[in-house]
Parts: sequence; C-alpha cells; structure tokens
Amino acid sequence: MRIIKKMTVTNPEGLHARPAGKLVKMLSGVKSSVIIKYKDKEINAKSVLSVMALGIDPGEEIEVIIEGEDAESALKIVEGVIHAG
Repeated sequence: MRIIKKMTVTNPEGLHARPAGKLVKMLSGVKSSVIIKYKDKEINAKSVLSVMALGIDPGEEIEVIIEGEDAESALKIVEGVIHAG
C-alpha cells in the first residue's frame, strides 16, 4: 500500500528535537518506509537527525509518502506527532 498526504504541522514545537525523537521512536516498530518531503528536501522519517535537519516549524506544510504493508498505522503515528500539543 502507498499513501501520499500533505499535512500542516500544528504541533507547537514543530518537528524539532522532542517531537522528532518521538516520531522516530514510534516509527521504529513500523515496517513501511516513511518519507517526509519539505521544500526541496526529501528525508527518511525514521532518522532523527534527518527530521531535525529539516527545521520544520509550526504552520509549515509537509508531504508524507508511506509505502508498505502497515502504511495506515504509520500514517496515524505521523499525524499524531505533527498535530500533538
């Protein structure tokens, strides 16, 4: 299964240190590949350094591309973290 979805980051911390760490930790149990596209960059969402390097602030739009057998579970994790507060 492949899911492509645009989302606006509403987490008040954006996707900086704490939310990035939480995202990576929660995605570690997921088999699907999870890619975040932001501006002209595309990174593996399972790498905390890659996520933090994007410097995504609240209100920014990202595109998430998830591919694999548990894509829907991975999408719920991503949505939970980017909308948490």
